[in-house]
Amino acid sequence: MRIFVKVRTFAKTNRVEKLSEDAYRVYTSAKPVDGQANKAVTKLLSKYFKTAKSNIEIITGQKSGVKIVIIN
Repeated sequence: MRIFVKVRTFAKTNRVEKLSEDAYRVYTSAKPVDGQANKAVTKLLSKYFKTAKSNIEIITGQKSGVKIVIIN
C-alpha cells in the first residue's frame, strides 16, 4: 500500500490522523534532526497499521515534511 504522509514535528502528542484513503497526517514530538522524526513516523505508522517497523519504508521525502511511504 502506498500512502502520502504530512509530518508535523514538535507536536504535543504523537498521533496519526487519516485525511483520505491514501493520505495521513502524523504528529510527532520528535525533532527533525538526524532522522529522529523519520524514525518516530515509522514507529507511529507501524502501531497505527499494526505491522512491523521493517514493513514500512519511506520512499521520498527523507528531508521533507511531505513523504511517500510504502507499507508491505
